[in-house]
Amino acid sequence: MTAVLVYDGDCGFCTTCVRFIERRMRVRARITAWQAADLAALGVTEERARYELLWVSGSGVYGGAQAVAKLLLHAGLPWSPLGAILRLPPVRWLAHGVYRLVAGNRHRLPGGTAACALEDPLKR
Repeated sequence: MTAVLVYDGDCGFCTTCVRFIERRMRVRARITAWQAADLAALGVTEERARYELLWVSGSGVYGGAQAVAKLLLHAGLPWSPLGAILRLPPVRWLAHGVYRLVAGNRHRLPGGTAACALEDPLKR
């Protein structure tokens, strides 16, 4: 299975990040917005795809900071060492917190719009 990077195509910040990835990294994966993806075939829910970046491969589904780590690992040098570091505790735990902070505030970041705001899963 070819790896698939799934992002929020309605989010300006996410789309800007994906454009950077496409320009600067040799990614050996298909990159698609969750809105255009066959999520059921990928084995992920719409709720999860709305909430975090996803890396889907034969080895499983990785979300958030671990999806970023997988992306970096598969992008080759000079990116892969950073991906390896992001998978090690305690860096992994810190990366998770930073990812949640960025994801929760992506509507405030450059390229972000009101459409980028995540719904608080605790308020559902």
